[in-house]
Amino acid sequence: MRWWDIEPVLALEGELFPEDAWSEGMFWSELALARGRGATRRYLVAVDPEGDLVGYGGLAAVSGTGDIQTIGVLPAYRGTGLGSRLLRALLGAATDFECAEVLLEVRVDNLPAQRLYERFGFTPIGVRRGYYQPANVDALVMRLADPASASASVSGTAAQGSSTPASEAGASGPAAAGPPAVSLASPHPSTPQGTESHG
Repeated sequence: MRWWDIEPVLALEGELFPEDAWSEGMFWSELALARGRGATRRYLVAVDPEGDLVGYGGLAAVSGTGDIQTIGVLPAYRGTGLGSRLLRALLGAATDFECAEVLLEVRVDNLPAQRLYERFGFTPIGVRRGYYQPANVDALVMRLADPASASASVSGTAAQGSSTPASEAGASGPAAAGPPAVSLASPHPSTPQGTESHG
């Protein structure tokens, strides 16, 4: 994700998470931590062949623990394997950051997302009461103990999407039968995301 992706990401964020959407400032802050040698964030976007944004995801890594910050997929692309590809790319980023574990929060009422995470080996470890505001919805906290092996071991049909490593810049492949193929784009971990003054 680059600074010019923030506007379309915000539009999709508002559509997907109208009650608890991130602000523009939150995305700018996250991208600021995704630059340079000391980067602790990895954000990526998925675009269709016309260049329209259809999904995005982000990971924070601190002291050997990764945290899936967000995953969003356009409704028309749900069930195509795109969510799995985004998650796989984020777990690849966790491996790049040498994370021994990955955590995430998911709404207790979002059963499809919970099933996706369980398929990758995440297990529930707790509940955060009223985590999602202003709707006051609880969050299920989930943990994955070994992101490197989980990313490599998850097999399946639509879950795979592409054999191309999605964590590399410009990686692409078909999302599965249905909507058009999409490309995942994320800077390689050794490539700074912009300069000190620009994303």
